[in-house]
Amino acid sequence: MTLTETALRIATAAHQDQVRKSDGSPYIIHPVMVAFILKEHGFREEVIAAGLCHDVLEDTQVTQDELVAALGEEIVQMIAGVSENKSLEWEERKMQYTNTVAAADEETKAVSIADKIHNAESISTDYADKGAAVWDAFNRGKEKKLV
Repeated sequence: MTLTETALRIATAAHQDQVRKSDGSPYIIHPVMVAFILKEHGFREEVIAAGLCHDVLEDTQVTQDELVAALGEEIVQMIAGVSENKSLEWEERKMQYTNTVAAADEETKAVSIADKIHNAESISTDYADKGAAVWDAFNRGKEKKLV
């Protein structure tokens, strides 16, 4: 099994019951699109695997040790570099995330950027369908989301 296939299997299982906030689509579409963006821009397989699993630590019960066993330390460091600490308040969490990504290596930054690109594309598509109501899906609303 390739590294990409291993990462896809992990992400699919970890996110199996999750849906996207804005449109209710299966969550797995998001990490697949993040990985697609990374592949499209010529990143190596390890970065693509990190893209597939970029939300696994943050949003599922899979542990860092389990990911290291399956994908290796290098990939998990990229994943950890784009994972938010959900025990923090929203504003503090976002500030910590920004500082961590700013100090990260180029490949970790690429995973973060691909994540943001896909999120922006999704919001844009949803906005075309729902108009301003698209912002209702986000806890902090439009103003905080766009910061």
